[in-house]
Amino acid sequence: MLKMMWVVLLILVMFMGVLVFISNRKHLLATLLSLEFIVLSIYSLLFVYLISMGLEMYFTMVFLTFAVCEGALGLSILVSMIRTHGNDYFQSFSVLQC
Repeated sequence: MLKMMWVVLLILVMFMGVLVFISNRKHLLATLLSLEFIVLSIYSLLFVYLISMGLEMYFTMVFLTFAVCEGALGLSILVSMIRTHGNDYFQSFSVLQC
């Protein structure tokens, strides 16, 4: 019963992260933080599932590797956007600009 409560809580946390992600945010940093929140909740769900089934934990290391790569890529895009445009507002960023 306790595992089920953890799973429901983690799914609720993931949907809260998705709600923040799809809401109309002005800053890229808020969007990146909500993505990391979603990744952390998915990792926790994966960890609880693998522990409850008694399986190996190698996949969690692969998942964490991809999550770190995603975070580094997001931060590099953020730094590049701030260097070229001066801020991280979505309104000042246009794909058609050089």
